[in-house]
Amino acid sequence: MRVVIAEDAAVLRELLVQMLMDRGYEVCVAVPDADALRTAVTEHSPDVAIVDIRMPPTHTDEGLRAAIEIRREQPATGVLLFSQYVETKYATQLLADGSAGVGYLLKDRVANVAEFTAALDRVTAGGTALDPEVVTQLAGAGRRTPDLATLTSREREVLSLMAEGRSNAAIAAALHVSAGTVEKHVASLFGKLGLPASEDMNRRVLAVVRYLRD
Repeated sequence: MRVVIAEDAAVLRELLVQMLMDRGYEVCVAVPDADALRTAVTEHSPDVAIVDIRMPPTHTDEGLRAAIEIRREQPATGVLLFSQYVETKYATQLLADGSAGVGYLLKDRVANVAEFTAALDRVTAGGTALDPEVVTQLAGAGRRTPDLATLTSREREVLSLMAEGRSNAAIAAALHVSAGTVEKHVASLFGKLGLPASEDMNRRVLAVVRYLRD
């Protein structure tokens, strides 16, 4: 897996580089700002970019806006936002533009290296990896649409856990129900959201986009 890292804090940047290289990842380059990130992604075409949100010069949302541009110009490149902050203004846009291969983790909530690399692998494979706090804040920033209003409370719980990138088995464990029960809830919410089975669509991704956007 080929990785580009964009992190303005020099110590954390070097720690990420060493941590990933020790585990067999190829770190193409690690850069300190959004402009260098854009250049690096264009030059190296990595599988995934790890991006801090607040970087020079204003330390507001440079990384997030760069991530949106990367996804539009190179949709095959996964993006894992790794930040101290939940920024709803552009994060919803990033996910709505196509949440396959997108992640958003909060630095102070990642419990261990295995958790981080598992999220990175999931994003690279085209899945999602969202911190539960990110899901809560992004969902709270929107309004319930008629489609979502038809979901039962349990179906909304399942969809929220799907938004975190969890599998049916992981959802079943979190809700203390059987995998078969989760499959029924998933099938039901797909129907209510108007997402028929199709080889050309990833219904889980589309459901998550609908949930976070609406």
